[in-house]
Amino acid sequence: MSQTGTPTRINALQKGVWWLQDYLYAGAWQVRGILSRVQPGSFHQGHRAPVVIIPGVYENWQFMLPLIQCIHDAGHPVHVVTVLQRNSLDVPAAARLVAQHLEEAGLRDAAIVAHSKGGLIGKYAMLNLDPERRIDRMIAVCTPFSGSRYARYMLLPSLRIFSPRNALTLQLAREETINSRITSIYGPFDPHIPEGSVLPGATNIELPTAGHFRILGDSETARIIVEQLNLPA
Repeated sequence: MSQTGTPTRINALQKGVWWLQDYLYAGAWQVRGILSRVQPGSFHQGHRAPVVIIPGVYENWQFMLPLIQCIHDAGHPVHVVTVLQRNSLDVPAAARLVAQHLEEAGLRDAAIVAHSKGGLIGKYAMLNLDPERRIDRMIAVCTPFSGSRYARYMLLPSLRIFSPRNALTLQLAREETINSRITSIYGPFDPHIPEGSVLPGATNIELPTAGHFRILGDSETARIIVEQLNLPA
């Protein structure tokens, strides 16, 4: 595990293997998420600080079940914002739904655990929609805080928003006042975010597991997230 943010040099063959493993993992969990009969309310009990889960674009909350289960097993009540569905809304609209859930559920001193786009949603909510500071911190996995150069080639507007030139991406990147309350977790290689997920002023943690999706199912990722959740405010 590294907290330096120093780039790791990787050869093309290794990248290809990681890319394949990443998509196999994503495909398997998309199917398992669809077939899952687990109810979101089954994770609401716990004696530690509450956690709100925000998945990435086109991911339902079940896609993050491996992390949800580990966080809940550690004693945290876990909430999912089911109205996000597959998270195709723009960032401000999705952030409003997250803020609404925090208020309606009466959550305070909550932590956000987010994947990819979910980290942008969480940061937007922390900056603009949390006057009562219900959100204590955020732990983001593989979030394109600086955008992704690949986004400009995407046909769908819901993917082009991740461009480094996107106005909202630039605005969020410039806002560093809350970065100290964010932990950014990523691996040595992310096929979707060549710019990486290092966030200035945040706690940046590089784990050995590569990929944009597969890292969600790694036991070390879960261990580090639980460790970060239990740090003093």
